Amino acid sequence: MARRLEGKRAFVSGAGQGIGRATALAFATEGAVVTAASRTAAKLADLADHGITPLALDVTDAPAVSRAIAAAGPLDILVNAAGWVHAGGILETSDEEWEASLAQNVTSMFLTIRAALPGMLERRAGAIVNVASVASSITGVAGRAAYGTSKAAVIGLTKAVAREVIGGGVRCNALAPGTTHSPSLVERAAATGDEAAAMTAFTARQPMGRLGTVDEMAAAIVYLASDEAGFMTGQVLVVDGGQTL
Repeated sequence: MARRLEGKRAFVSGAGQGIGRATALAFATEGAVVTAASRTAAKLADLADHGITPLALDVTDAPAVSRAIAAAGPLDILVNAAGWVHAGGILETSDEEWEASLAQNVTSMFLTIRAALPGMLERRAGAIVNVASVASSITGVAGRAAYGTSKAAVIGLTKAVAREVIGGGVRCNALAPGTTHSPSLVERAAATGDEAAAMTAFTARQPMGRLGTVDEMAAAIVYLASDEAGFMTGQVLVVDGGQTL
């Protein structure tokens, strides 16, 4: 089915690379009017070639988030894909890294949802999709204490919002990706000092024998944002290649 988001207005955070970028492009292909936000403006420059409005934004800056959501116009869809993976167990996590994980991965979503929700409720229509992770309340992953905690909080936030607005015409769901081949994953592999070995290890833990792709995750987000998922709210869609079976 083509053009599933025709006429919809969408805001996608974390659109500079990875799942967020793939989602912004998929939304545009499906007919949505898209504002794509990222902290790093240079990563967004070529999205204008696809009819997407790029926006430099720090999603942890509450006043800036409010201004950005207002400027994007009446939103039908909000996708929270911005995030940061801190690599380290609880004994290896500093106060600053813990706080940054919560700020970038959870508080940012609180800020965008708080800004977008009044307009959605006024129009009694809207779809919110939060990118969580299987490394959350779904399963624990060693060396991801702060990250896993923050993504578990994303799931809690998703369910709380869904319950609050269930009678207001707004849906809120989460995507929980498994290990996905993205620039962020490659950067983390390189940071180990042996990128090839790290990528092999990432792949080895996948029952399907391969990593997920950003396009596969974007396709799942398109579904959650579309009217096809109109009877779905407060749910966590796990797309992990069988990692948590």
